[in-house]
Amino acid sequence: MSIARAYSLRWRLLQRLGVPIAVVLIFSGLGTLALASYIGSEVYDNWLYDSAMAMGDQVVSHENKAQLNLPTAAIEMFEWDAKDRIFGNVVTGHGRVLFSNAVFPDPPVNPKIGERFYYNAKIRGYKTRIVATRIAYPGNPNNSILIQVGETFNKRTAIVARIALIGLPFQVFILTIIGLSIWYAVATSLRAVNRVSEQLADYRADDLQPVADIERMPLELKPLLTSLNGLIGRLSAAQEAQQRFISNAAHQLRTPLASLQVQAERALRETDPARHSEALSQVLTALARSRHMVHQILTLARSEPSQTRSATTSVDLAELVRDELENWIDAAEEKDIDLGYDGLDTGVCLKGEAQLLRELIGNLVDNAVRYTPAGGQVTVMVSLHPVRLCVDDTGPGIPLAERARVFERFYRLGTDQTGCGLGLSIVAEIAARHGAQIHVLDGPDGKGTRIEVVFPA
Repeated sequence: MSIARAYSLRWRLLQRLGVPIAVVLIFSGLGTLALASYIGSEVYDNWLYDSAMAMGDQVVSHENKAQLNLPTAAIEMFEWDAKDRIFGNVVTGHGRVLFSNAVFPDPPVNPKIGERFYYNAKIRGYKTRIVATRIAYPGNPNNSILIQVGETFNKRTAIVARIALIGLPFQVFILTIIGLSIWYAVATSLRAVNRVSEQLADYRADDLQPVADIERMPLELKPLLTSLNGLIGRLSAAQEAQQRFISNAAHQLRTPLASLQVQAERALRETDPARHSEALSQVLTALARSRHMVHQILTLARSEPSQTRSATTSVDLAELVRDELENWIDAAEEKDIDLGYDGLDTGVCLKGEAQLLRELIGNLVDNAVRYTPAGGQVTVMVSLHPVRLCVDDTGPGIPLAERARVFERFYRLGTDQTGCGLGLSIVAEIAARHGAQIHVLDGPDGKGTRIEVVFPA
């Protein structure tokens, strides 16, 4: 299995920008040399052809014979060159040599009159550039004259070398300037990343703040920083929720645990069997309250938005409600409360977490039964379009001023101390986790309370 290695973004950018530019400049330099060689070759080739035509102009007819009217001084001038050797050859179509200062190889292509042909060959051991052309024989249309002029490559090579010596430092200078410009551009562009890194390095676990000034960051970094700030916000919210949960749990568990200790110590001291049994009964009651509170606290923790979500499935809310109501029949009968259901038997489906929805239903019913006086009624209703869950009770009702506060954690309405103040907080958290709206309304005919949970379509 291959192991991924860390890499420098700066060096990767420099490589991916610098290497192609360097390659382009190298090819540009080679192209410049090729162009210089081509232009130089064209210039000197034209000079060779002009020299051949100048020799052709000196061919005259004397007594029906062609002669090359070229004085010795002109021949010396023709042959003289400070760098290269110049060769010439003038031959009639019948092979009579009018002028020659070297042995020329035959041209690969025999040119026609007025045509020219360039080729490379060796003369006297020197690599030579040769032009071959043919002119008409003076006074004899059936004959012609082949003129060949050759020159060695010294000047051609020298001019390409000179262009290279001039162009190469220039190309290196351009490459250096471009390289420094790329390095500066990459370095300054990545300073924003360095600033973010420095800011994140100073973070403390107890003080998570979003990255500031993202509007001034490069556009390419904004999506990353926006997502990072979202993550920091969620982590901060989860941390605050965890701290709040620990603080509230410690505060709320302290009282029932202290009561449990007192009742247990009392039971140990009692010698009278009746009072000993009464003390144990109080211990059992305290244990039940503590167990209920621990269950509520753990349920609240699981329903936090920051907690990992279990897989959502298609849930039949009507079936969940009818199953959950069976668990509260005994509690309702103890207070002589008429606990009923009004709605569809099945077919009220939604996407959700079944266990949390059971907790939501159970806490709504528990809250209604707890605050409804003996002989009252609690009715649970489920309806479609939209999916709606309502719990009506004939209790004392909730004043308008208190309806927002009843969803606060550990808030108890009135003087009732039998609950732990978490039931409706759990309902609110689970409803929010499922995207549902929760409303506190007056009960039927203005009596009691209706708590309504409306799920999204």
